[in-house]
Amino acid sequence: MQIAQFCHRYRAVAAGVLVSVWCVNGVAQSGNEAWVTDELSTYVRSGPTDGYRIVGTLNAGEQVEVLETSGNYTRVRGDGGDAVWILSDELQETPSATEQLPELESRVAALTDELDGINEEWEQRVATMRDTLEARQQRIDELETRNDQLSRHVDESSERVRALQARLDTQEEDLLLRYFMYGGGVAGAGLIVGLIVPHLPRRRKKRDRWF
Repeated sequence: MQIAQFCHRYRAVAAGVLVSVWCVNGVAQSGNEAWVTDELSTYVRSGPTDGYRIVGTLNAGEQVEVLETSGNYTRVRGDGGDAVWILSDELQETPSATEQLPELESRVAALTDELDGINEEWEQRVATMRDTLEARQQRIDELETRNDQLSRHVDESSERVRALQARLDTQEEDLLLRYFMYGGGVAGAGLIVGLIVPHLPRRRKKRDRWF
């Protein structure tokens, strides 16, 4: 989720850079403003044809006010305030590169700072996630070690229980054997007594006489 948000913000900033450049380069200016082309400084004339004399020059990228158009020429007013004629092909409706450059540099610098901030924030998030993952992995390792210890303890306890159960079974067998032997001895003694007693001589009783 955090990676997706970072990518979305990064794309948004990059798109902002492209839109800024496009807006500066592609949006036509409203009103009667125009700019001399960025190629070279151009000569201007006193009238709307090549037959009029050259009265000066306009610098490349200079902003002028459009007054009127006649044929291939356009009458403009420059920074000096004089109205002169210039070939219409040497005018453009968008700001010159000279004027665009500072604004573009400013926007690029601002967007670069924003990208740097995003990168720094992302690095902090990655470091935090890395620390969290390392802590979780350490906890998992501890739990696995503890589980192994408990498993060994259970196995040892099971072995001990089986040994005790075997000893108990042996003691029960010995006890039963003793009971059988004791019972057999008692029964044998009783049988012997029963066989001997009938054969013992009986004492005769003396008769009492009167004198």
